[in-house]
Parts: sequence; C-alpha cells; structure tokens
Amino acid sequence: MNNNYALLWEKFIDALIYKNGYKKVLEGLFNTAQIAVVGLLIGIVIGTFIAIIRVMPKYKVLPRILDKICGCYVELFRGTPMMVQLLIGYNVLLPILGISVDSGLPVAIIVFGLNSGAYVSEIMRSGINSVDHGQMEAGRAMGLTYATTMLKIVIPQAVKNILPTLGNEFIVLVKETSITGYVATIDLTRAFTKLGSDSMSYVIPYLMLGVAYLVIVLLISWGVRSLEKRLKKSER
Repeated sequence: MNNNYALLWEKFIDALIYKNGYKKVLEGLFNTAQIAVVGLLIGIVIGTFIAIIRVMPKYKVLPRILDKICGCYVELFRGTPMMVQLLIGYNVLLPILGISVDSGLPVAIIVFGLNSGAYVSEIMRSGINSVDHGQMEAGRAMGLTYATTMLKIVIPQAVKNILPTLGNEFIVLVKETSITGYVATIDLTRAFTKLGSDSMSYVIPYLMLGVAYLVIVLLISWGVRSLEKRLKKSER
C-alpha cells in the first residue's frame, strides 16, 4: 500500500513539475481569483443599486416599476443554478449575439457578477434596514438628497453590519468557480484534473485540490475577521 502511494506521489510530482503542470495550476489559481474577486465587485455594485431601489419610498410610479424589475432580476438569478446560467451565457447568448471567444473566462466573470448581484442585493437590503432610520432623517434634515444620504451615511454603516455575510458570499463564489471548466475556462479544478490525466491517477491531484480550496477559504475567513476587528477599533 505504501509503495502504491509513493508511486502515486512520484507520478503527481512528475506531472506537476517536470511536465510543467504547475503552469496550469498557477493559471487556474489566477483565473479562480479573477472570477471570484471581479464577480464579487460587480455583485456589490449591482446589489447596492438594487437594494437602494428596493428600500426607497414607493410614492411615485417609477420607483414601483423599478422595484418590480429588480424583484424579477433577483428571483431569476436566485431561482436558477449557476451552472445553467453559465451554460446559457456561453452556449446560447454568445451564438445569438454573434460573439466568438477563445475562453469562457469573460462569460464566467459576467455571470458570476450578475448572480452575486442578486444575492448581495438581499444582503445589502438587510444591512440597510438594520441601520437606524434616524440616520436617514438626520441626513435629509441637513439638506442632503435621498441618494447622497444613502451613499454617504447609510450604506457605510450597513457595510459594517453585513461584512461577515459578504465574506461568506466571497467564499461561495470561490468554491463555485469549480464549475467554470464547463465553459472552456482553466480554473483550479480543471488544472488539477489535467494533472490527474497527466499522472494517470486522480487520487493525489484531487486531494491536493481539496487542500488548495481549504487554504484559500481559510485565508479569506482570516482576512474578513481581521477587517472586522479593525472596523470595530475604528468605532471606539
């Protein structure tokens, strides 16, 4: 048994180093980070915009119409699997639009951003609702517009309240990148799958893949906790 594992490790190291498999791993790591980070940033922008629309007073017709549109958007992306959204974006929408791409990376980033926007909007909405309503009233009393008060007073306080949840959303996006290989994207999962193919065994590559994702998630969790502590110190 020990000899078998030693042989598997030898084949894995050979595929990783001597067959330049590490280049694929680095590319996969970079693409995974790019999809998750840019996707989250897009999601925060879209989610914040939607959250503001959904919490604003509905006295006029336009806010009510925008609220319905945003509600449909959220239900659409929360109600369908990320995999399906990726496949539709890459295999349906691109051909319809007549767009040809060598890699599915741009599609993955856009889809992850749109999907994250739906979830972040609900997270941000709960964060905005957790801020004392008197903050909005104080801003308006100072002569600030609704949008200015929301962006400069309410949103910053809301972000502090939802930071752990945003961290969880980032972790979810990182783990979800494992499905982007289905749309011609080299992510960590596809890179380690290639190592398994080159080493003629998937045991060690998939174990190392699990370790890689675990380390990434632990680092993100540590970063979020550190940021929380700094924000708490700044409040004192």
